[in-house]
Amino acid sequence: MSAQPEHPGDSRTPAIPHTINAIGDALTGEKRARFYGEVLAAEEHDVPPVMRRWWAQAMLDRARGAETSRANAAAGRNLVSLDDLTARVEEKAAG
Repeated sequence: MSAQPEHPGDSRTPAIPHTINAIGDALTGEKRARFYGEVLAAEEHDVPPVMRRWWAQAMLDRARGAETSRANAAAGRNLVSLDDLTARVEEKAAG
């Protein structure tokens, strides 16, 4: 008998810290330039929403299979309805 867990490893994408530098480092190319342009031009009260929006983009870019998923969506392959996606998420959360 083994003491190994049934579901080895954590498949979740590690979170990017909520700092300007960490978000900028996680983005590449044009996205990085747009992020820095927006955050540097933002008024004080607008900085947090800019950071949240770009943090979410960086996290989506980092997710496993993101490039394949975007290519499939662009080609109209393997599409999932919002109802099916919601059901999958709720099922996974229920555990």
